[in-house]
Amino acid sequence: MEELCGVGAAAPLRGDAEEPKQGSVLFLGGNEVKSSAVVKYSSAPPQAAFARLQEKTDLKLPPANWLRESAKLGPAGTTILGNNKKSKPFSSFGMAYDFIDSVGNDVDVVSDSENIKKLLKIPYSKSHVSMAVHRIGRTLLLDELDIQELFMRSSQTGDWTWLKEFYQRLIDQKWQRKKKSKEHWYQKAILSKFLYYSINGDGAAQPVPSTSKQHQEGPVSGESDEAGRSSWPAPFEMPSSLSEDPGASNQGSVPLEPSYIVGHVASAPKEQNLTTLFNDGENSQGLKNDFVRNILWTFEDIHMLVGSNMPIFGGGRYPAVSLRLRDNNKPINVLTGIDYWLDNLICNVPELVMCFHVNGIVQKYEMIKTEDIPNLENSNFSTKVIKDIAQNILSFLKSNCTKEGHTYWLFKASGSDIVKLYDLTTLCEETEDKYQNPFTMPVAILLYKVACNMMLKKNQNKKHYGTIRTLLLNCLKLLDNGRHPQIIASANYMLSELFQLDEPKKEDSTDFPINGNSDESYSEEEEEMPDSDENGSYSNSSDPPDDNKAVAIIKSVGELSVPEKYKSVHRIRPSCAFPVCHGTEERCRLVLNYVLEGLKSVDSSVKKEGDLPAADPSTPIPLKYEDESTSGGPECLEKQMALFLDKMGSFQKGKHCSQSGMIPGSWQYKMKLQLILKSSKAYYVLSDAAMILQKYGRALRYIKLALQCHDTYCCLCASMLPEVLVFLCQCLTLCGDIQLMLAQNANNRAAYLEEYNYQTKEDQEILHSLHRESRCQVFAWATDLSTDLECQLSVSCKCYEAAYEILLFSNLKNQNPEQHIQVLKRMGNIRNEIGVFYMNQAAAVQTERLVSKNVSTTEQQLWKKSFSCFEEGIQNFESIDDATNAALLLCNTGRLMRICAQAHCATEGDFKREFSPEEALYYNKAVDYYLKALRSLGKRDVHPAVWDSVNWELSTTYFTMATLQQDYAPLSRKAQEQIEKEVSEAMKKSLKYCDVDTVSARQPLCQYRAATIHHRLASMYHSCLRNQVGDEHLRKQHRVLADLHYSKAVRLFQLLKDAPCEFLRVQLERVAFAEFQMASQNSSAGKLKTLFGALDIMVKAKGAFQLIRKELVAESEQKSKDKSSAENVSPNDSPTGLNKEEVLKLLSIFESRMSFLLLQSIKLLTSTKKKIGGINEEEVVLKTNKQVYSLLLRATANKSTTLLERIEVILNLLEQLAQNNEASNGGIQ
Repeated sequence: MEELCGVGAAAPLRGDAEEPKQGSVLFLGGNEVKSSAVVKYSSAPPQAAFARLQEKTDLKLPPANWLRESAKLGPAGTTILGNNKKSKPFSSFGMAYDFIDSVGNDVDVVSDSENIKKLLKIPYSKSHVSMAVHRIGRTLLLDELDIQELFMRSSQTGDWTWLKEFYQRLIDQKWQRKKKSKEHWYQKAILSKFLYYSINGDGAAQPVPSTSKQHQEGPVSGESDEAGRSSWPAPFEMPSSLSEDPGASNQGSVPLEPSYIVGHVASAPKEQNLTTLFNDGENSQGLKNDFVRNILWTFEDIHMLVGSNMPIFGGGRYPAVSLRLRDNNKPINVLTGIDYWLDNLICNVPELVMCFHVNGIVQKYEMIKTEDIPNLENSNFSTKVIKDIAQNILSFLKSNCTKEGHTYWLFKASGSDIVKLYDLTTLCEETEDKYQNPFTMPVAILLYKVACNMMLKKNQNKKHYGTIRTLLLNCLKLLDNGRHPQIIASANYMLSELFQLDEPKKEDSTDFPINGNSDESYSEEEEEMPDSDENGSYSNSSDPPDDNKAVAIIKSVGELSVPEKYKSVHRIRPSCAFPVCHGTEERCRLVLNYVLEGLKSVDSSVKKEGDLPAADPSTPIPLKYEDESTSGGPECLEKQMALFLDKMGSFQKGKHCSQSGMIPGSWQYKMKLQLILKSSKAYYVLSDAAMILQKYGRALRYIKLALQCHDTYCCLCASMLPEVLVFLCQCLTLCGDIQLMLAQNANNRAAYLEEYNYQTKEDQEILHSLHRESRCQVFAWATDLSTDLECQLSVSCKCYEAAYEILLFSNLKNQNPEQHIQVLKRMGNIRNEIGVFYMNQAAAVQTERLVSKNVSTTEQQLWKKSFSCFEEGIQNFESIDDATNAALLLCNTGRLMRICAQAHCATEGDFKREFSPEEALYYNKAVDYYLKALRSLGKRDVHPAVWDSVNWELSTTYFTMATLQQDYAPLSRKAQEQIEKEVSEAMKKSLKYCDVDTVSARQPLCQYRAATIHHRLASMYHSCLRNQVGDEHLRKQHRVLADLHYSKAVRLFQLLKDAPCEFLRVQLERVAFAEFQMASQNSSAGKLKTLFGALDIMVKAKGAFQLIRKELVAESEQKSKDKSSAENVSPNDSPTGLNKEEVLKLLSIFESRMSFLLLQSIKLLTSTKKKIGGINEEEVVLKTNKQVYSLLLRATANKSTTLLERIEVILNLLEQLAQNNEASNGGIQ
């Protein structure tokens, strides 16, 4: 079996983890058994070569080195040579504390190798078995429970009296421990002397030369320590001074410091030399790891952490052998063979060296390979059966030892075939206090330590959170608040830490499976149900009445040899899995519940104020934080924080002390700070969730509680961690958001007030705990529910400013750039809101005052406030390069300037009004701000919507300026030509920023605006042409411009389907323009051409009349529907929004101009016909015009016709004219 040689290696030195080795597969007697072992810790030096003793050596004589320490053996010499004391009742706990990573997760069993061997020999042995079994996660801890020793102790201490009575009453009244015979002590003595001879301590014995030095010098080449650690990471670094000392545990002798719970649980420490929770008195009970080796042994599919003290030597062909001394007259029996075989498997020793003696005189040596041990004469056994026994016992225990924290007792009486399992915790609670069970505290502490270790792993998968929670809840069940407040407070804090407050809501149900996996999903609450009899029965229904206290019974030890007789029943129950929180509020409420329990535990442990010395306010609190602000040191930051708190509210300098009498630096002090901070975070998340649901009253109540927690934290703690300051910023920022939302939703104030005043009992109790320490109200101003809009906006702004100030003085803005940007954005936004508020107030005051009055001081003050807010907001946005928001605020400033301009309109009535210089000044300022906004954006791609909005506002400003100058021309100050020029320039600029081509919701508005501008320009040039005398070149220019702008106005109005009146008006003005031109013409041909042009313009107005007819028909149909449904509608109501009065007015003008043009055309055509003679085309035109004219006269003469009928007539006449024009196009040029 050469492969076994390659994996058996020297144990690592001084507690270093040995590199993991591949599992060795042993083929023994045709049965395949898989076994591998990895030494996790060893206090032994490299194996010393054993000395082969000469024949006839008398082992009854002691060697010179007997019971003395040796350099070869290291400090653990006597233990290595097998003189260790008997296994202690808590030995598995010592191992569990040292290898906390393995407990509850990877390992099935933790125990002394002697206990493992005893269990696997149950079917072969008649001796009694008494073991305590504890379950932690999927791991079972097995310890010997020496009944006689416990009974002796109970007679002295009073412990275990309940067990003594129970044992004597129900189990075995006759059994007594047999006293050790002289032969037993004789055999132990010669074994000890033999081992000391074998280490070459005496010159009489010659060592066998070793050929395996390379195996003694260190680990197997090619495998590194790092690999070992990554495979089986040791949870704690062990100082060499501790690991080399066999008399002390590597963790067990230092009492718990208060910093452990807060410092190491709340925030993962860089160093992991964690101290245990035991004092020396508890260590004396055996709560430490006394084994020379701790080995991770995998036997088939069972993973075991085993403690072993078997002496291992180097020598021969193998790097490791075990030495055994046998009496040549006594053959090896099955029990001894199993012992030897299991010892070698557990320690991964490939060979056994047997020294035979007769009456202490050495006879011979024999070397036996480990795989040959099961086949020795008189000691033949099946390894397959041993494997079945191991699997059956593990399944039996796992199926029945289901309650974490309970102490189970596995008992088999001497000579009996029945194995019974009792739940001692339940029996103890039935009779006496649970603390009468000495296992209660070690189990509770182990549950706590396993949970704590899992919490320290930053990469811990959330699916294990259910396991951690179960561990902690079971730990809390075992502890008494009066005796263990520190652990209870810490456990509750860890429970609160399990719930991730800042995770997205969708993760609530995805990351935590409703049911856990396999062994992790046992319940700590559910009662055990009897299992079916298919695979071996655990039921006690057929047992004698005396056995009704047993949890389960193996009726015959022979059953253990049957393959898969007992199958592990893993009850998968939701109660063990991590609770699925159906919402943020539920999750936060669970956190607050645990925080409250923790606070209660801390508060109950603090003595009354009178029992403690008064704290000196001038003495600084010695809090040691690793992450301190880099600039100016912690002292500078502390001063800055004190100044800030003083500025914020009623904070008394130097009062960093607790009213309840907590001593700074004590565990209560540190734990309470952590719990207060956790509750603050929970309230913050609740507030944020309420904010999303638009429950702003509730949100303000929660953020008030969060800030009250912070008030207490500030009063207790002078120097704060940067993370705490960042969180305070977040709280103040959220508070600002809530106040802003309350200001914007003033309509629901009554509902918000009701939400705000509601309070749960839990919240009241947490507040009570806070008020035990301090009643300072630093941030009270931020959380009042005001009814005044201006006050709410002001408080919101102050919250953001306070958050920004914290980031500045603590130099956190560089470390938290995102937070810094968010705060500045909100500051810019709230200043915009306040600016708009003051601007709207100014506009309201302006509306209310009489036209004759001048601008009031109130208005001017409001303008200044508004302008100041906008300016500060622009600076905020520009400081973070937020061009879009800066542009919006510049746009609002432009709007403010326009309001100022409107306020400065002339005080006289409209008939005397002129466009004032003040109006011009403010409109030009508005233009400047809009242009700045465009420059801020740079190009449309940055933010198209904002770009378009600014362009529209700029266009509107230019249009308003031009319109006011045109309508209220300042003729007293400027010449008509200058005004026309300024109007023309302003209109053109308005057109420049009026985008008629881009398809958007605003496109029809832009088209209407452009059409109106062209119409106004055309009207202005038309007016200039009428009133101008002289300069023919200028008149011609005006004529061309008027014609151009009329054409553009018509083209744009034709695109719009909702402006028929405007289109009609433009066409009528064009007709008037044509008439004005005709008046100055002398030739008949010229006049006729102009007349036909004007008639053509009228024909083109047909589209406007069609739109009007469509709207009138729709209105008529609507009225008839309303009448049929018996609804009365006022006759003046127009569902289409058509202005009938304007339509009538325009229709009358249209009829009048049409009549005039037709009459003039008839006259001119008649006179032309007489002079020149008949031309067929002209005759047709004349005939049609006469006919149309006649019809028009009849229609206008009939006063009873409706508007719709008149429009129908006009449309009919225009249709005839249109056909006539088509026919005569070639005849009249």
